Amino acid sequence: MFDFIRKHTKWTMALLFLLIVPSFILVGMNSNPSAEKGRVVAKVDGTEISQPEWDREHLKEVDRLRASMPTLDAKLLDTPEARYATLERMVRDRVVAVAAEKLKLSTSDQHLARELQSSPEIAALRRADGSLDMERYRQLLGAQGLSPEMFEANVRSDLSRRQVLAGVANSGLTSSVAADLALNAFFEKREIQLARFNAADYAAKLIPSESDIEQFYKANENLFQAPEQASIEYVLLDLDTLTKGITVNEADLKTYYEQNAKHLSGTEERRASHILITAPVSAPAAQREEAKAKAEALLASVRKAPDTFADVARKNSQDPGSAPSGGDLDFFGRGAMVKPFEDAVFSMQKGDISDVVASDFGYHIIKLTDIKVPKQRSFEEMKPTLEADLKKQQAQKKFSETAEAFSNGVYEQSDSLKPVADRLKLEIKTAGNVLRQPAAGATGPLANTKFLNALFSPDSTEKKRNTEAVEVGSNQLVSGRIVQYTPAQTLPLTEVRGIVRQRWLAKHGAEEARKDGVAKLAAWKAAPAAAALALPILVSREQNQQLPAPLVDAALRGDSNVLPFFTGVDLGSQGYAIIKVNKVVPRDQPADATALQERNQYSQQWTSAETLAYYNGLKDRFKAEILVAKPAVVQPNAEAVQSR
Repeated sequence: MFDFIRKHTKWTMALLFLLIVPSFILVGMNSNPSAEKGRVVAKVDGTEISQPEWDREHLKEVDRLRASMPTLDAKLLDTPEARYATLERMVRDRVVAVAAEKLKLSTSDQHLARELQSSPEIAALRRADGSLDMERYRQLLGAQGLSPEMFEANVRSDLSRRQVLAGVANSGLTSSVAADLALNAFFEKREIQLARFNAADYAAKLIPSESDIEQFYKANENLFQAPEQASIEYVLLDLDTLTKGITVNEADLKTYYEQNAKHLSGTEERRASHILITAPVSAPAAQREEAKAKAEALLASVRKAPDTFADVARKNSQDPGSAPSGGDLDFFGRGAMVKPFEDAVFSMQKGDISDVVASDFGYHIIKLTDIKVPKQRSFEEMKPTLEADLKKQQAQKKFSETAEAFSNGVYEQSDSLKPVADRLKLEIKTAGNVLRQPAAGATGPLANTKFLNALFSPDSTEKKRNTEAVEVGSNQLVSGRIVQYTPAQTLPLTEVRGIVRQRWLAKHGAEEARKDGVAKLAAWKAAPAAAALALPILVSREQNQQLPAPLVDAALRGDSNVLPFFTGVDLGSQGYAIIKVNKVVPRDQPADATALQERNQYSQQWTSAETLAYYNGLKDRFKAEILVAKPAVVQPNAEAVQSR
């Protein structure tokens, strides 16, 4: 059900992760942002967050997500909902920063040193004798525009901010009785009978007249429009373009190899097996002591007979992800496991069995089964990689120098892109039938909502001026201009008659289904024996029988104190449904291990809720407000808007 060791896999920790985990790793964190031009989108304790700040932070967020999930559809990251989530996180960071300052929270030198020592990026910079290679340390930070002093100040500040919510997060307590009561109610089953009134069945009986179609068309002309579109040209300044014009000499490559060979060859990986006795940090002290005692007894057993470790893990480990394979976790590097576990593994020798190791999940007994040290590759083997790295670094520097000239050029000579393209040796690209919204399969700037909005602004559509330089990705600036513009227009009825008819049928079919369903519901409540219902089925949150979510939700939320009962559900464009709930069926009793995991989940959810409540209190205290509207959530049963 869960792998209790690997980071960020437990859905119950998602909210807590968002509230506590810092938003930077080896990047600068602007703790005192200066005011920028642009509308104010949020305020915290009197300090404003501007639109440009929001835009830049969202681009960073998109880059982080795309780096960690390369196959993720870029369009999902540029939706109003995704952008709003970035703004909410920015507000959260500001609220926590203000709270840390007001509460006078600080971080000791010892705490800072421990945190820096635990960083995988910094650990990779250590020499064989354990000392830190300060030259490479400065290079790593310099690539992010930071000095060691700036970075360490940022880490110290972030550690202080973590304390704001960690106190609540680490102190949540729930009783087993309360957890079982809530879980049993959540997972209970209900026996129901259904009557479905499908919109399609009612639509099949309807025949719209010409007058019906014409009236529907005139009343809903906005649904039958050809969208505005344009033919455009644009220029893109990015690292790929700049890299093509860069050459690196052999001496620089050899110097770079000597400084970075060990780091670039790869990182050490270790293979371990473990036995887990679960006891989350939020569990009562007695439960944790009992779990620890059990772990210590198992430790004594496997130390007496090390070869039995796998068998003991299969029989006793409460990590269902690894127990069947004898506790084996396969190979992993630094940063893949929670810190106490990782620290133990990377301090062991092959074949060692650790002492009992405590983590947020419980108590572990670890056996180190293998070590994989990467072989240092020769200069000739690494030459292509080294050349690509150095070119990228030089392109990054050149981009920083060129970006201002690009931005000024497209603004100062706003009637053409040719001057800036000639000056910076950029290609002018063209595209036709460009819409305000990204087209299916669009990539690059044409998939970027902000760039498209700039293209279709009045200054661009009416005056044919260049757009401003728009940042569409990390180290990517684009400017475009419209060559030919066609405004949105309502399509003639003769072209969309078939679509108009389909929409009329869908709308009136759903209305007829709902009307019939409501009438039947009233009649069956008055005379239950007359109800024409399907055979009984069991539904629960785990077994929804492939029924629509609103229908299952209505069946499970109904008052079980009065059984049986009837209720109706409006399914929107799908029609209507009547549910008769006959009885409540208790959930199947889970196995002891599953029950314990569920209680732990419940405890973590409870702690997350308490943390969120405390955070919301801080928002009120420091007058945090978002000044832009939250994107509307499209309901599952809403009728889809079709357009041609």
